[in-house]
Amino acid sequence: MFRIRTLTDASAPANQKAIGEIQAIIRDQFSEMPEKDIAKLPDQISDPITHQFVAKIAVAEDGRGHIRGFSVLLVDPQLKFGYLELIATAKGGSGGGVGAALYEQIRIRAREKGLEGLYFECLPDDPALSPNPALRKQNEDRLRFYEGFGAYPITGTDYETPVTPGTFDSPYLVFDSLGAFDLPKAPILRRIIRAVLERKYADLCPPEYVDRVTKSVQDKKFALRGPCYGSKRETKKTPVAAAKIPLIVNDRHDIHHIRERGYVEAPVRIKSILKELEPTGLFAVTAPKHFGDTHIKAVHDPRLVDYIERACADAPEGKSIYPYVFPLRNAERMPKDRSVLAGYWCIDTFTPLNRNAYPAARRAVDCTLTAAEAVLNGARSAYALIRPPGHHAEAEAFGGFCYFNNSAVAAQYLSRYGRVAVLDVDYHHGNGTQDIFYERGDVLTVSIHGDPSFAYPYFTGFRNETGQGAGAGCNLNLPLPEVITAEDHRDALKRAFARIAEHAPAYLVVALGLDAAKGDPTGTWPYRAADFTKMGAMIGGLDLPTVFVQEGGYRIRNLGVNARHFFEGVASVSNELGQPWDLRHAGGKARNETLKWRRTVVPADVAEIRRIVMAANAFSGEEIAIATELAEERIAKGPSSGYEFILASQNGKLAGYACYGKTPGSEQAYDLYWLAVDPDRQRSGLGHQILARVDKAVADAGGTFMIAETSSTSAYDKARAFYVRTGFEKLVEIRDFYRPGDNKVIYRKGCGGL
Repeated sequence: MFRIRTLTDASAPANQKAIGEIQAIIRDQFSEMPEKDIAKLPDQISDPITHQFVAKIAVAEDGRGHIRGFSVLLVDPQLKFGYLELIATAKGGSGGGVGAALYEQIRIRAREKGLEGLYFECLPDDPALSPNPALRKQNEDRLRFYEGFGAYPITGTDYETPVTPGTFDSPYLVFDSLGAFDLPKAPILRRIIRAVLERKYADLCPPEYVDRVTKSVQDKKFALRGPCYGSKRETKKTPVAAAKIPLIVNDRHDIHHIRERGYVEAPVRIKSILKELEPTGLFAVTAPKHFGDTHIKAVHDPRLVDYIERACADAPEGKSIYPYVFPLRNAERMPKDRSVLAGYWCIDTFTPLNRNAYPAARRAVDCTLTAAEAVLNGARSAYALIRPPGHHAEAEAFGGFCYFNNSAVAAQYLSRYGRVAVLDVDYHHGNGTQDIFYERGDVLTVSIHGDPSFAYPYFTGFRNETGQGAGAGCNLNLPLPEVITAEDHRDALKRAFARIAEHAPAYLVVALGLDAAKGDPTGTWPYRAADFTKMGAMIGGLDLPTVFVQEGGYRIRNLGVNARHFFEGVASVSNELGQPWDLRHAGGKARNETLKWRRTVVPADVAEIRRIVMAANAFSGEEIAIATELAEERIAKGPSSGYEFILASQNGKLAGYACYGKTPGSEQAYDLYWLAVDPDRQRSGLGHQILARVDKAVADAGGTFMIAETSSTSAYDKARAFYVRTGFEKLVEIRDFYRPGDNKVIYRKGCGGL
């Protein structure tokens, strides 16, 4: 068995391992491929600007995470075509249908995203072009394989003409219609062929060869070759089918049914939602899989998990335990009795423990992880329709009807494969999710909720809770007043989206509370069905692989209708052609714009500076905060702040910057406070360009040298190496300056040629 997933973040640990295995397969099976082309694989994922294609790398991996096959698809969003650069299986793993499964997955994703055909190369099966019988037999087998999918060579052009006359086995260009499209007209096909030859083979194909091949493409002279290996040409065009959303329902939720104390978190919630969703045809019901406890204990204190399991198992039949003693004065001395111990682990007095709470909550986790796995395996979105909910469960506490934090478990699971953002739209603050990720920079948590001055859980969800340590700036709370309009809420969503865009996540987890609805017994907001449609369309428009996890929503009368409208909004944008696999780094442009230099700092730069500094993965939360504070102070005070900036922008975003200023008390010295470059632009020489401009600016201002300080720890190896390469001289190293074993290293560099 194997699964297929797309690598969306080259820096994620699991993806780094996968890329290493892919490169090993390439070296083993494509011995003639230059090492530089093998080494560029991670850059193809992260930098579509340089490579002029959006690279989508899919892997088939077994249960132990070993790569059994892979594919590299290059996408041009403007011309709406895909070029299959590579597809291969590991040695000894060619059986089991790995290659066919990978290719079929490529076709499905291409159609979902609006591509109008796939192109790739196959070596020829014509004896005149491939005289070696053994090699020609391999070529025939490959062409037979693709012909089974309806992919055929394009004839009537000079594409298979060798670059070097007298050589053999120059490839055919093969076209896969995806069962929906004809070959494009000559002007478009010429542009596609030119894009392939100039971007892929610039080192091999001289301009005159490219011109010859493209000019050979003339209407009525080129066509698809007919079937040669027993397949039948696809003639009937089928419409692009909407991909259904995997729907994973907690099939054990109804055992957890509390009738006392006006408990609104009831089984009828799921029934009312299902009643409305089932007729829509938007969903594919998927059975939940079982996952190990390690996933829960990765976000919760194992003692909490074990306590909930034991306390529920020991609860009297048909009765619930409610917390009533809270050992705040001596939290280190845990009570012995489990009924009393409930107050040690709980944040309120109304979340019960009983025999059915644990198995229902445990199954909710399985459902959520099944949804996360579906997204990891390529689904655009998946919906875990579960109860009990989870977003109030903290690392070391349960409460608010929540036992295990399902959204956090999903985010943790996905974080091995790329950066994650959690968007909580429940009326109540997701205190548990905030608590779990508060000191982490790889998972952004954003919550739109009723202000804690009047809304549960009352003690958390304030604007100034922004994360700390490595997570500084990675928690955003957007508390709203008790009385708002739907437009107020959508404005908050836009602010949330802006922060999510800064984080640039590979995956999104949405804690889907529907208790913003008008008349909800736990909320005060005015959302109606049409507002939920708009919300769904806005979130779907982010075009991120998304796991939806059910949280609140308690007005049974309209709960199902609101859920249906929400997902109709999500689905309304799922098949818009637009720009498939958008060139995010380029703002939709296929080539780099010229660098734009400026010295004026604007408010939008603050978030960009935070993004760049955080992406370096070398600075503490305190240092990240300092970097943004310097920019804010320059904006507020101007030159009197003492901070000068040089900023380089490209394609609508900050590419790099430096902050410097005159050293207090010195006539000639300047301090270089910061110099940082977007990770996508590192190793491009931009750092040297920025420093050269700082050098000139200091010299023009009468300065003769700069001072730079940094840490001696390994995290700052690159910074120290950069200073040495650019002419800084190490002056002194002060031992244990920052902390034991962490020295301050001071460098000096003359300016203006001095």
